[in-house]
Formats: sequence, structure tokens, C-alpha cells
Amino acid sequence: MRKKKIKGIILAGGSNTRLFPLTATTSKQLLPIYDRQMIFYPINVLVKAGIKDILIIVAPEHSGQFLNLLGSIFEKYNIHIEFKVQKIPRGLADAFIMGEDFIDEGNVAMILGDNIFEDDLGKAIGKFEKGGMIFAKEVSDDPRRYGIIEFDKDGNAVSIEEKPENPKSNFCVAGAYVFDNRVIDIAKKLKPSKRGEIEITDVNRKYLEMGELHVEKLSGEWMDAGTFDSLLETGRIVKEKEIYKKFDPIIDMAIFEFNKELKELAKKRLR
Repeated sequence: MRKKKIKGIILAGGSNTRLFPLTATTSKQLLPIYDRQMIFYPINVLVKAGIKDILIIVAPEHSGQFLNLLGSIFEKYNIHIEFKVQKIPRGLADAFIMGEDFIDEGNVAMILGDNIFEDDLGKAIGKFEKGGMIFAKEVSDDPRRYGIIEFDKDGNAVSIEEKPENPKSNFCVAGAYVFDNRVIDIAKKLKPSKRGEIEITDVNRKYLEMGELHVEKLSGEWMDAGTFDSLLETGRIVKEKEIYKKFDPIIDMAIFEFNKELKELAKKRLR
């Protein structure tokens, strides 16, 4: 049986109110993490997994900025980036409904645009074939802030709860998910939660109930750059651990050529 193609989705929409006023003029995912914009980190995960087709879901007010940066930067490398505008955020799982035509008959890897990983997720994503796969990271701070995975004595996931009052473990769901094509129908059948959103936890739980959810445990840093402190801390970790040196050569070359073009354009304007 031929292995299905995996496509990638990056969530880069939302109002990003926690980072006002930084996000009053640009998207959170276009803010810098050390030497490059945040959006390049999730793109790197997908490129390292061998994914050539990427859909970035953006907010309407920042769609032009994403297009200016990423519209043609990877074309010569046979990496195709599409954009879809999300006017009203309806939850993480809504991405699979919005991306139905894009996903088509393939499988899909979805990454949150403000999550940065030290581990190379691309290896696990590239091997994916069927069911669902999520990534878990043991946290030292309050686990009630996260989606929590409970494991049995053999290390198998047995339950997933979103921000539980009494967490059954310290392992939280990190912001990267891989599913087969059935995720589209699963997302369509979900009922909105109390906060009116289609929850990714419910998708994870459905695959768990079917006995088809695989959990990869992360050993390296996992960073959610969604606040002033975490944005600053993420940049520090990326620099100190030299995560910025671990990009796929395609990403580095594309950024280099983009910068070169901008410098040449600036010189022409000064003449």
C-alpha cells in the first residue's frame, strides 16, 4: 500500500491580545525569535519532515505581511505555501475544516505558530502513516494550565483532559499534531465546548478511543512564545542552545536570498 502524502498546516491567526502593543501592528508569529521571525520555526519542522505543501491560517489584518515575507520565498525549492484567512477563530480543530480542500485525500500535520521545539519532530512526522500522533512534554510548572495525558504502567496513553482541576500526570500536550484524513470528518462532528470552540483535545480523545493515538514524548525544550516573558525566554533559549543553527538548509538559504534581495532593492532606491 502506497504511503499517503502528508501536508502541513500552521496556525498563525488570532488577535494575540496577550502581546499588545507588540501585536498592534503585526502578527505574533512575525515577531523575532533571536535572528528570524517566529513563523520560520514551525515551517522548519514541516520542511524537515519532508512536507512540501503548507497552509498557513492567518488573521485578515496581517495577511498581507505574511504574503510579503513568505509568498515566493520557497518557490525555487519546490515548497508551496498557501494562505487562508480566518476572520473568527473557532478553535484549533477548526483548522481541519478550513483546510479540507487543501488536505484533500492526504494526511496532515498541524503546528501552532507560536510553539518552538528543540527536538527534531520532523523524524517522527515523516514516518507517520495512520491514526493520530501527538507530542507530550513533562512540565514542572502548574499542569492545570495544559491538556494533560495520563499514561498506564506500560507507557500507553489512557486519558486526555483539557486543563483538569486534578491532573493525573505532569505530561502535557505540546502544540504539534499529526492525523490521517479521517480528522476532517471527526472535526466536523465535534460539538463546541463551553467556550464556544471546537477543541483539539476532543480530536485527540476520539483517536484515543479508537485505539489509534500514538504519543511521542519530548526530551528537549518546548516553548510557547505567547507572553512577554515567554517570548523573551524563548529567544534566550534559542540562542544559548543554538537552536537557530539547527534549521534545514533550505530555510537558511531562502532567508539568506530574501535578505540579499532586500539589500539590493535598498541600494537601487538610494541611487
